[in-house]
Amino acid sequence: MFDVHGDGEVVDGYRRIDNITDEALDAFTAAYPGESITKDDIFDYVYGLLHSPEYRETYAADLKKMLPRIPFAVDFRAFASAGRQLAEMHLGYETVKPYPLEGLDLTGPGGEGDYGFFAVGSKKMSFGKATAEQKVEGLRSDKSVIHYNERITLRGIPEEAYRYTLGSRSAIEWIIDRYWVKTDKASGIVNDPNDWSREVGDARYILDLLARIVTVSLETMQIVDALPSLDIRPDSNNRSENTA
Repeated sequence: MFDVHGDGEVVDGYRRIDNITDEALDAFTAAYPGESITKDDIFDYVYGLLHSPEYRETYAADLKKMLPRIPFAVDFRAFASAGRQLAEMHLGYETVKPYPLEGLDLTGPGGEGDYGFFAVGSKKMSFGKATAEQKVEGLRSDKSVIHYNERITLRGIPEEAYRYTLGSRSAIEWIIDRYWVKTDKASGIVNDPNDWSREVGDARYILDLLARIVTVSLETMQIVDALPSLDIRPDSNNRSENTA
């Protein structure tokens, strides 16, 4: 919610500017008479609305080719409240409590040795092997188990956690795909995410991040599942509101 125009309060040396237009605020204020709506409320409302499975299904075709259409839902506050909770959690994902996975409580040798013990390697993390029962169900792997590195295996990842997706992949699978040591063949440049663990002074950073994303995934779906039905106001006329 930042823009280069206008004035705004200064926070930590940065000028904070609402990037919701005055026209959008006027439109929402007119659509919800009696409500005291701020630009932050509109941002939260849009963020909540965009997480609605019913919204995504209803506007699936439009979302592939144009800016999101933002209709006026009957229950503005429900979507705004959900959006605020989601935004706070998604922005603060590094501080949420790690999900208590089996294997997470391992301790390293201490000191400098911890960085090697908790480091990810040159092979991606992998799921556990499918059990006989899972194979019968057509599953190729056991996603309740993640082999983090050759020393650490995490167990007890709820199936529900994989419902939260970022694009075509679950948030957990996004972490697995991104956090491993890669070498670019053309340039020879090594991309080592373990370097960030050293930079922040936390040898367990990636391991705990994976467990935190499990928490974020579960809590996100709890909020999403509690969203109200996408009941559009008759005066919305299926119009898009330009909120940025």
